[in-house]
Amino acid sequence: MNDTLEAYQHVTVIGGGVIGASWAALFLAKGLTVTVNDPLPDVDKRVHDQLREAAPALKALGLPTDGLDANLRFEADLDRALAEADAVQENSPERLDFKQDLFARVERAARPDTLLMSSTSGIPATEMARSMKQPGRVVIGHPFNPPHLVPLVEVVPGKDTDPETVRRAVDFYTALGKQPQVLRKECPGFVANRLQAALFREAVNLVVQGVVTEQELDGIVTASIGLRWAVAGPFRSFHLGGGPGGLPAFMQHLAPGLESLWKDLGDPTFDEATVKLLSDQADFGASVEELETARDQAQIKVMRVLGEA
Repeated sequence: MNDTLEAYQHVTVIGGGVIGASWAALFLAKGLTVTVNDPLPDVDKRVHDQLREAAPALKALGLPTDGLDANLRFEADLDRALAEADAVQENSPERLDFKQDLFARVERAARPDTLLMSSTSGIPATEMARSMKQPGRVVIGHPFNPPHLVPLVEVVPGKDTDPETVRRAVDFYTALGKQPQVLRKECPGFVANRLQAALFREAVNLVVQGVVTEQELDGIVTASIGLRWAVAGPFRSFHLGGGPGGLPAFMQHLAPGLESLWKDLGDPTFDEATVKLLSDQADFGASVEELETARDQAQIKVMRVLGEA
């Protein structure tokens, strides 16, 4: 175990759902002691089921999985769950009032030096910490699902977040093998989800317009921009698309055509007809569990080639 993780031996995961259990799997595989705080009566079974599902991916990443739950415990009482916490990864329901109350309680129960992080997919840290006496203690650590596998963690400080809290969060996630990216300002949905939402909006539009089916569109993405973006993001890709002149040349010669496409992009809604169409086409030839396994196996192969596993 590296020196940074030595300082975070005890991690409390608040919320034992899909994201919380995935975080717990990674923390455990890295040798940390994990306490899961969740009032649901079957949280023990849910988390253990997720640990079994995550184990093959963790093993493929070179992490130990034998006795993965040896340092796992469950505590429904929040104060007791936080008594020894060096770090907290919160994964509670996406309700602002709930999180505000929760972090006020966490602040009272946790040690003054406990690192407080939230997995929220869109609530700003500034708003989340409104009820805290020391709002500088909270920072967003938003993972891309599943956290035990995908490298990205968007670290999003609020207006009051202490720079030292940001530094500690970045060091913590880096020590776990993640790729933390600090955002320069708060914005709804952060970055990765906004990009995903923009692409999905046009994907839905193209299916609704009858241009392609869901399966055909997925094939187009994975055989083109999906491959390209795995090695070079949109800006670098268009920089290369400009030839020797790079992005300035692209902007001069090709940007007007791209801008004209923006005006033609669709603006679909999830009305009853659209939901039915998308649901009727959602046949991908295997169960969700089988598709998840295949996805994770393929993702690991891509990560290995890119040197990220």
